[in-house]
Amino acid sequence: MFELSGTQIGGWINSFLLPLFRIGSMLMVMPIVGTQLVPRRIRLYFAVAFTVAIAPVLPEMPQVDALSVQAILLIAEQIIIGVLLGLVLQMMFHIFVFAGQLISMQMGLGFASLMDPATGVSVPLLGQFLLMLVTLLFLAVNGHLVAFEIMAESFVTLPVGQALDIGHYTVFAGRLSWVIGAALLLALPAVSSLLVINIAFGVMTRAAPQLNIFTIGFPLTLIMGMIIFWASTAEILTHFQTITSEALFLMRSFTQ
Repeated sequence: MFELSGTQIGGWINSFLLPLFRIGSMLMVMPIVGTQLVPRRIRLYFAVAFTVAIAPVLPEMPQVDALSVQAILLIAEQIIIGVLLGLVLQMMFHIFVFAGQLISMQMGLGFASLMDPATGVSVPLLGQFLLMLVTLLFLAVNGHLVAFEIMAESFVTLPVGQALDIGHYTVFAGRLSWVIGAALLLALPAVSSLLVINIAFGVMTRAAPQLNIFTIGFPLTLIMGMIIFWASTAEILTHFQTITSEALFLMRSFTQ
């Protein structure tokens, strides 16, 4: 009669569940897949399918008792790694949302907000447009496949059971500063141009106080802002390539 020992069952469980926690936590946080548009059950099925596909080629997992404190610590560590990897991609997308918010506020479109179906929060019009554009570009260049490849390679470069030292968190926290800087650089040309226009309207108001600046200035600022934003989209692909490369490099460096 074919019998299985508790050690064999525990080994099979460890070889599957420990990678599942890292993969599942990343899929729950990363953009596109980890949004409200994808039900949690579908994300869970996708995580299980991904784990089953790569489990046979993964390094040997540590053999620990499923109810021990060591197992709980390993599970928590895998969840932290997966969440941080997904957070990098999430912040990469929000760079463009933040840039769109800055431009919208400067050109007077701050009141024009849309409900983002992915996050369930109100997002300015230009921020939602840039988010949709970046999502399509990310899928077109197979960025999601590169992210999944980095996740699969992380089990080799950062095996389960290898403790994260302070250097991983230091590198990760230090490089997150590029998020705000990249958003400001992305929005700087449009914001600077709109600032010059607003200064010109201020000079006109001082020169001709009888001029109703609100009647003329608001629609003209809106029109000029749309023209400037349209012209600035010519360089959006260059910014996208730079920011995406930096985000994927940060993911890879974190797991090494």
